[in-house]
Amino acid sequence: MPVATLADFTDADACPRIVVKVGSALLVGEDGAARRAWLETLVGELAAAHARGQQVIVVSSGAIALGARKLGLTKGGRGSLADAQAAASVGQIALAGLWAELLAGHGITAAQILLTLDDLEDRRRYLNATATLGRLLAAGAIPVINENDSVATHEIRFGDNDRLAARVAQAAGASGLLLLSDVDGLYDRNPRRGDAQMLKLVRGVTPEVLAMADGASGSGVGSGGMTSKLQAAEIAERAGIAMAIVGGKSNAPLASALAKGSGTLFLPRRRDPARKAWLGGRLRLKGAVVVDDGAARALARGSSLLAAGISAVEGPFARGDAVAVRDGKGHLLAHGLAEYDAEECERLRGRQSAEHAEILGYAPRSAVIHRDQLVVL
Repeated sequence: MPVATLADFTDADACPRIVVKVGSALLVGEDGAARRAWLETLVGELAAAHARGQQVIVVSSGAIALGARKLGLTKGGRGSLADAQAAASVGQIALAGLWAELLAGHGITAAQILLTLDDLEDRRRYLNATATLGRLLAAGAIPVINENDSVATHEIRFGDNDRLAARVAQAAGASGLLLLSDVDGLYDRNPRRGDAQMLKLVRGVTPEVLAMADGASGSGVGSGGMTSKLQAAEIAERAGIAMAIVGGKSNAPLASALAKGSGTLFLPRRRDPARKAWLGGRLRLKGAVVVDDGAARALARGSSLLAAGISAVEGPFARGDAVAVRDGKGHLLAHGLAEYDAEECERLRGRQSAEHAEILGYAPRSAVIHRDQLVVL
């Protein structure tokens, strides 16, 4: 019985494995110190979930904010990449220690995992992370995960823990993803407007839903916003994972949200096979190919991408790299692993398969992107 309501997130049968993401604005106060009393109530709820048989993973923000206070850095440690890296190095010790101490008070072992974008974008490292998470959960530990901001650069960062949490949920085979936020859910327009209405249920993230998002982080402490949360929902839904955004400001935030019936539940419309869910959830692509209308229709029917349907090639990429597939209007159609590098694709684009051997000087592959290595979005 999959997750169908917000209440199901506390049901061990409906949601046997749950990922809970805690934002900086909830965990860290305006003075830059941890909101310990609030966190104690949340840890109590996570311990209760653990006791009733749910396996729990935490994705916790807050390292940069905590470290910035200790180092006396301005702008919450986000004034520059160097400041953020230094603050994360100091703050991560404090953050991990806090989680370990509070979970130990309930007899639970905490495990720390620091991840970069590459750890979940590279297929081998992704599978390694999956194996580690599985072993920790089987041993009864609660993994506490954060982005490894002390070494991550702009090019290899998730940039927000919403999308990191979705990728972790995917890697862990979670049933549910719960984003604790400083907003109560998704509104049809900026909630600062008096006429904004909260959406209780979303079945699939459509362009209309994406248009409701405000990309800014309301607190100024975190790095995400509603846009990043909807991107997380897109990742989760491809893996068949239910996701919810609930307000976390109150003590015992899970019980508080359920009591009020407040929050937005995102139910998945699809469940891609594991490899295609990983491919569809990728955040960094090496390039793109633009296809004509005929190729777009063929992809929608489940066909491979042939060179004859390619009208343009963008960016440098090598064979095996993940690339975007777009139509002539710029709409993203698919992600796939290229069978040729960008230079070869440029030489082959628009040409029939029978011509490929003469153009390349060797026996061609069956497709530019084979359907087994392609996921339509």
